[in-house]
Amino acid sequence: MSQNSFDGAAEHEYASRPARQVPGFADLHRMAIQLISERVSDAGKILVLGAGGGLELNAFADARPGWRFEGVDPSADMLALARTIAANHMGRIDLRQGFITDASGGPFDAASAILTFHFIPVEQRLETLRQIRKRLKPGAPLILAHISFSQAEPERSSWIARHVAYANPGTDPAQMQQSRDAIASRLTILSPEEEEAHLLEAGFAGVSLFYAGLSFRGWIAYAE
Repeated sequence: MSQNSFDGAAEHEYASRPARQVPGFADLHRMAIQLISERVSDAGKILVLGAGGGLELNAFADARPGWRFEGVDPSADMLALARTIAANHMGRIDLRQGFITDASGGPFDAASAILTFHFIPVEQRLETLRQIRKRLKPGAPLILAHISFSQAEPERSSWIARHVAYANPGTDPAQMQQSRDAIASRLTILSPEEEEAHLLEAGFAGVSLFYAGLSFRGWIAYAE
């Protein structure tokens, strides 16, 4: 897909998808902004991991006109879409193609990774958190939100089924099964207990769950 491959219809479809698939998606952004604002001034600099698409960047920048952002994402196409969706704020946004190791050294006042970590292979999860921590000022908040539920059966299969049913209501049963198989095999899903243990091991403290919507969980933690 080229940089200009997203037409208006495709942009609208992408922008509307999380609102259909993630319970309380707009409120998740609002909560993240509120929690970050408790410790970040009007002139804060925020690191956004998984910034492709631009929804998170646009919501944050709309709400806080003094914040500056560095967004990192491995997909050139998704970064192109971010430039379109967050077009009104690009003077305050630096986009970088790559992974967390391609981000600048900061230090940043806060960081977020929303709907990102379930795409990161399990063997890279802890190191990714460590690399985020390395770039944050002491006491800086991290917002982390993605799919997380028990990995013990039968709970795991039940939560995958609920996730698919919410995201795809009224879909043909065969397609639903394909979606369940894809979720089970392609995403990296950890239990909430494992997520919190990783945060602590990576150098974060004050880990608190602030959001839960069916298969999704959101935490705030602070760089030690």
